[in-house]
Amino acid sequence: MPPLDRKIQYAPYPEETFPNNVYFGDTHLHTSYSTDAGMIGNTLGPEDAYRFARGETVISSTGLEARLRRPLDFLVVADHSENLGLAPAIAESNPALLANEWGKMEHDLVKSGLEGSLEAYENWMAKNATQDDPLAEMTDLKAEMWNKITAAAERYNDPGLFTAMIGYEWTSMPNGNNLHRNVIFRDGKDKADQIVPFSQYDSFDPEDLWNWMQMYEETTGGQVLAIPHNGNLSNGLMFDDVTFSGDPLTEEYAARRQQWEPVYEITQQKGDGEAHPNLSPEDEFADFETWDLASFGPEPKTPEMIPREYAREAFKRGLAYEAALGANPFKFGVVGSTDAHTSLSTSEEDNYFGKVVILEPSADPIRFNEVIAGRPAPEGHQIYARQNGASGLAAIWARENTREALWDSLKRREVFATTGTRMRVRVFGGFDFTEDDVDRSDFARHGYDVGVPMGGDLSAAPDGGAPTMLVRALRDPDGANLDRIQVVKGWTTADGDPQERVYDIAWSGDREIGADGKLPAVGNTVDVENASYDNSIGAPFLQAFWTDPEFDPSQRAFYYVRVLEIPTPRWTTYDAKIFGVDLPDDVPAFIQERAYTSPIWYTPAM
Repeated sequence: MPPLDRKIQYAPYPEETFPNNVYFGDTHLHTSYSTDAGMIGNTLGPEDAYRFARGETVISSTGLEARLRRPLDFLVVADHSENLGLAPAIAESNPALLANEWGKMEHDLVKSGLEGSLEAYENWMAKNATQDDPLAEMTDLKAEMWNKITAAAERYNDPGLFTAMIGYEWTSMPNGNNLHRNVIFRDGKDKADQIVPFSQYDSFDPEDLWNWMQMYEETTGGQVLAIPHNGNLSNGLMFDDVTFSGDPLTEEYAARRQQWEPVYEITQQKGDGEAHPNLSPEDEFADFETWDLASFGPEPKTPEMIPREYAREAFKRGLAYEAALGANPFKFGVVGSTDAHTSLSTSEEDNYFGKVVILEPSADPIRFNEVIAGRPAPEGHQIYARQNGASGLAAIWARENTREALWDSLKRREVFATTGTRMRVRVFGGFDFTEDDVDRSDFARHGYDVGVPMGGDLSAAPDGGAPTMLVRALRDPDGANLDRIQVVKGWTTADGDPQERVYDIAWSGDREIGADGKLPAVGNTVDVENASYDNSIGAPFLQAFWTDPEFDPSQRAFYYVRVLEIPTPRWTTYDAKIFGVDLPDDVPAFIQERAYTSPIWYTPAM
């Protein structure tokens, strides 16, 4: 055999650096170390959560066997920083806790039999709902609990196979309204242990959280980002027209929000946050798992709050702010996650373990009928357990399954959200793509060479040019076929008015867009009585080349992709079959799972 010429490069891959795989996981899971989980029955800690996410069978807090159909690729245990580890400390009669007057009082109350219900917990929370930290001086106890969480992450982190990212939830709840953020570290235990988590006891103001994050980076040399969630429960505060302190938004504020909060959790159990039917009346898919009655406080939802709660509206308003301020405060990518408080990251409709332990699978009417939100609000503003959604997942395009690679993709917004399905979606935008590019064997390499991926930016359109997009979507291999691919465009007119339009760009079957501009429904194979469906409709794979037909190079715009599956049974339908209970009549028997990609933004030449 002749000697190998080392100048020849046969394999095309050694020099590739672009993201070449998608990883599915959960950036928002609670264990017994979260007070609102551990105090109402969750006995599973971070190690159980990681074991479950890695594919092991785990016995739930109510004694049920639980296992995922397929392991996750990554997990963030995001326990609440407020009273972190209180329930485990009570369970073990932690000496440091008992040395604190408040801690001993709560310990004794629980040991005497505090009822494990949501109502009992909410009453307990109301009793202690001040911004005064009852464990303020217990720094050693806080550090001990935080170090146990980070130790579990280190133990189960297996670079290349499974990533255990370190994180926690900052649970700002001014007047019961949701301003929560999940704080996620790029780093390992050595850096994360140099702090104790910032909590709402320190401040309700997101800008103070950003200051703390900056302090962490300057002190440790590490990196951290925050993911806001549940704008639909913020009563208009999440994407407000003013700062938390009531000041007008500024360029500095917008730039800082982009820096520290590059990604938003657009979908999870407590409702879907993409769009609202009143804000997008022409979008027949905007009313999906909608929670729009109340938050967790006594104030009912009002119509004027809703435009400041949903991602699509924030994207549109962000364009106007960018024109006025020079920076866009609402320029974020999107992920989904579960926000489960059971230590079990379940997002599939046929494997849904509920929001909290007392709502785990059973024939108990509480599974459908417990009040989840709006308990102190006026009658008619309550949201019930049956309205929870079995959602969602974060999907990250990255080169490798490591903390660093996944965090970097979150930071640059090359991520998408699903409502629980593991469909794969890839998007590139640019000015130089052609229709033939969608069929290229080097689709991804060409996409990066010629355009930008989801989360990217386009600017200065060439004369006569318009943004083009290449999109591919592949169904979950164990899930439902695809119905359609849509592009959602938002833009501002010359007068600064926000506009939107949804384009169907690829679909299954031989359907045609009608005179009303709408694509007919894909059909429905769901057998409600048997909680089943089949893939005789839809398509396993869809792709499209699309050019913006109404592009104005002088107008700011964004484009994101939404992919819909065919209808499948909702979790309540599976429950009705398994437990022999009646289907609720105020939630659908079937749903269309979906994915949302991070936008691509267009900015005119200055």
